Amino acid sequence: MSDRPAHAFASAKRKTAVAFATIKKGKGRVRINKYPLEIYEPKYARMKIMEPLILAGEEITREIDIYAKAKGGGFMGQTNAIRTAIARALVEWTGSEELKRKFLEYDRSLLIEDPRRREPKKFGGRSARARFQKSKR
Repeated sequence: MSDRPAHAFASAKRKTAVAFATIKKGKGRVRINKYPLEIYEPKYARMKIMEPLILAGEEITREIDIYAKAKGGGFMGQTNAIRTAIARALVEWTGSEELKRKFLEYDRSLLIEDPRRREPKKFGGRSARARFQKSKR
């Protein structure tokens, strides 16, 4: 019997986007919101999602299927959340400290979320920090 788990789950957030990734034994397919990664647009977002797969290596990714879904936020927030969720799921699937170290050395945000959120608008101005000017006559 293999020492790998049957499934690996992970979730991640970026701003208001939330992503979930599931890894199962399979044929190397990657689906994002039910669409194959090969047709995911824009191209920059596709490349960003592929980073953890490239770092993990062909020998790991060709034997698994990855299903990821994201909701909320904009497309780039969703892309970064999906990227983090996939990287976390890969680390859970392999159980490899070496892979975890490789992800952290390449880009810390692959495994650790960015805590920045939008600051709420306050009274007395048009945005969170800006205030309406006063005239002194």
